[in-house]
Amino acid sequence: MPVERLEHYTIRCADLETTRDFYRDVLGLAVGDRPAFPFKGYWLYLGGVPIVHLVDAAESAERDGPHSRGDTAALDHIAFRGTDLEATRATLKSHGLTFRENAVPGGRIHQIFVPDPDGILIELNFRAAAT
Repeated sequence: MPVERLEHYTIRCADLETTRDFYRDVLGLAVGDRPAFPFKGYWLYLGGVPIVHLVDAAESAERDGPHSRGDTAALDHIAFRGTDLEATRATLKSHGLTFRENAVPGGRIHQIFVPDPDGILIELNFRAAAT
């Protein structure tokens, strides 16, 4: 049973609007269509695909009961491919975000690591041609 591709990941947000703003304004994802679920949230799109789903943590805890009691706590980070290293640095700085950088041995990938508003580490990978 092989998988084909990542469909999406969902974040239970402490502050729904702040997390939406980070993914939209910092990472450049687009807020898009979302089914009429009976709870607040956003779907954030990359290339026409809704890859990040946001839900309100407090509201989902009330709604989801046992599913929201910490049974999915092992996520370390999420990685995206970046396209413009200098512009990314400038955007992160303009939003007052603290980040760290790493050069992967071999010199082909430069990485930036920045936490999102809910503490999930976001890794941005820039291929040598993109730097």
